[in-house]
Amino acid sequence: MQSRFILIQPSHAGNVGATARAMKVMGFDDLVLVDPRWPNVLRRQETIQRASGALDVLDKARIVATLDEALDGMDHLCATAMTPRDFGPPTRSPRAHFEMLLKQELPAQADAAPEADLVSKIPEGVAFLFGCERFGMANEDVYRSHVALSIPTNPKFGSLNLAAAVQLIAYEWRMALGGFAVEASTPPPVRADARQVGGMLAHWEQALVEIGFLDPEAPKKLMPRLNQLFNRAQPLQEEIHILRGIAKAMSQVAAKAKPATEEEPND
Repeated sequence: MQSRFILIQPSHAGNVGATARAMKVMGFDDLVLVDPRWPNVLRRQETIQRASGALDVLDKARIVATLDEALDGMDHLCATAMTPRDFGPPTRSPRAHFEMLLKQELPAQADAAPEADLVSKIPEGVAFLFGCERFGMANEDVYRSHVALSIPTNPKFGSLNLAAAVQLIAYEWRMALGGFAVEASTPPPVRADARQVGGMLAHWEQALVEIGFLDPEAPKKLMPRLNQLFNRAQPLQEEIHILRGIAKAMSQVAAKAKPATEEEPND
């Protein structure tokens, strides 16, 4: 399924760059501009700066004169129109519409044949249409769309920046398609094995003797209890290194605390 983001008559170069960035982080790269204010908008400095590394999306982007050209190959059109129209396509939230679309549960259009209760074909190309920053989408562009996507916002303040709206739609569409796995920023922890725990305990036994906490002549059950404690704790390898460092520090402190050996008298 091809996913295309179409900006109709964008008037701010920065929004074009920010749109490219929003698309790339969600894994999309098909951007078409219809009659932008600046003919060279894809090469303007503000566009490049706001793209923040999504230059490949800008390089692939196309500029066309009409919306018909931008819609070539698309068979499902999603308008983004916050202002209600007197008539036209149904208005749905992006999440609800995408779920219905992919599950093939969209009601047929009002002028379809009566037996066509549900749209049973997943489209090959989905286009998301965004109007210009100053005037939004024209009525005729909304009317030709299959749905008007309305992002659920604060009823008292629903004004969204163009690039922010693209980011939200791109996120919802990516999640509907399956999303991306969340990758950990750090490598997975590795638990210490029995040998590493045993080596650490031997190091601790030596240090505990040196600081006078453990009597080697009467050790009782101290070390076996510590062994059980660390088995329950299941320490990581990094934690074993910390514990060995503590044992080393204890030995160093104990060595410094020993009284200096008196020198032998000279003959």
